[in-house]
Formats: sequence, C-alpha cells, structure tokens
Amino acid sequence: MKPAEFYERDRRMHPPAYAPVYKTSVPRSPGQALLTLRQTMSEITGPTFGHNDLGPNDNDLIVNFGHGGLPVGERIIVHGRVLDENGRPVPRTLVEIWQANASGRYRHKKDVYLGALDPNFGGCGRALTDDDGYYYFRTIKPGPYPWLNYVNSWRPAHIHVSVFGTSFSQRLITQMYFEGDPLIAKCPIVQTIPDPEAVQRLIAPLDMNTAVPMDCLAYKFDIVLRGRRSTLFENRLEGN
Repeated sequence: MKPAEFYERDRRMHPPAYAPVYKTSVPRSPGQALLTLRQTMSEITGPTFGHNDLGPNDNDLIVNFGHGGLPVGERIIVHGRVLDENGRPVPRTLVEIWQANASGRYRHKKDVYLGALDPNFGGCGRALTDDDGYYYFRTIKPGPYPWLNYVNSWRPAHIHVSVFGTSFSQRLITQMYFEGDPLIAKCPIVQTIPDPEAVQRLIAPLDMNTAVPMDCLAYKFDIVLRGRRSTLFENRLEGN
C-alpha cells in the first residue's frame, strides 16, 4: 500500500535561520540557499542508536549518576507521549534528555557559570517509548543560567530533548520549558519563534495528577512529529 502523504508544513511557525536578536545565529546561519541531497540506503536504514542498550536507571537522573548521595534540587517527573501527525503513538522510540543541574550549571568543561556543580547529578538520561508511545523520566528541575547574548541575558529553565527514529537522518532535537517561568518570554532564543502557539507547545504544563505526594511534582510534555501541531525541533527548522 502506498504510504500516505504528510500534512502540508506551516512554515510561519518556524524561526528564521538568521535572527540578530539571537546573536549566535548570525555567524551560523547559511549565506546561500540550501541544497537538497538525496538520501542513501545507509541514511534510511540505520543505525538504530542503541535502542536495546538501556540500563535500569537510565531514565532516572536522580540516581543514575549518584556518588553516595542524592542530588540537590526540586525533584520532578517529566513524562508524555511521542505521537505522529494523526495522534497515533510512536512506540519503541529512543528519547534522550540532557540538562543543567538545580543551580543552572551543566556538567561540561566549557561551562564556566558560577553555579555549583552537583557531585550526584550527571544531567543525562534516556528512555524508550512503550507500545502507547509513552515515556517517563525522573530528574531534578534545572535552574536558569546567564549567557553571553546581551549583557544580562538569561536562559529559562529547560531540558534538551532528542528523539531518535530508526535511521541516521531521523534524529530531532528540541527544548522543553516549564509552565509559569517568567524568563521564557524574555529569552532571545525563544523570541526567534514567530508563532506564539509554537512557543506554547514547548512549555510543559504542571501535571498534579502524576505528581507524587511528598516527593515529586510532574510536568507533561507530549512530542508531536510532523503536521500542523508539530513540536518545533531546533535542528530541523524547515520541519520534520
């Protein structure tokens, strides 16, 4: 049976590659029109990114890097579903996240922010969606941090999210923000997104139904692939 065609892409929701308000985009944006390359069999059929190599604590960032203690900060659950453009679940999809710790600092040698490193928090996790496209992480709510865009630019608290398909050309990356964060509207990167509804799709609402009393708050973040309600992916600004 011939596969169904994808819905038409709504290009108005995507930010331009060249956005002076986000200064890093100035040297990184292309100066010439992009070329379309034909995909080869190696790009279409593999690799599968270790979908079968998950450890028992890979989706629990509270314990997967511990050195004899628990990380500092607000304990949270991040969960949701990966869905296609018709709302159907996408099973057995590898979802990876990485983030700063509660003080807003990444475990990276080039991160020189004054926020303290947490010896019990690595900031990375991975999970596979189940048959209903559902994924689940337990982690620490990341802190905001300053960066060198304007003199006093701050990134809102956020978690980076990567979704792997079944081939090399199907990795998508986005960022999840938290409901109620006043820094979202002030972030130069967020301000490059022209469609307010597209920004809202990147903000995870508080989900008290999944919160664990005396333990964790929860945030729900569904990821939609393709279509007019698609999640915005920063490495595929033209669409996914």
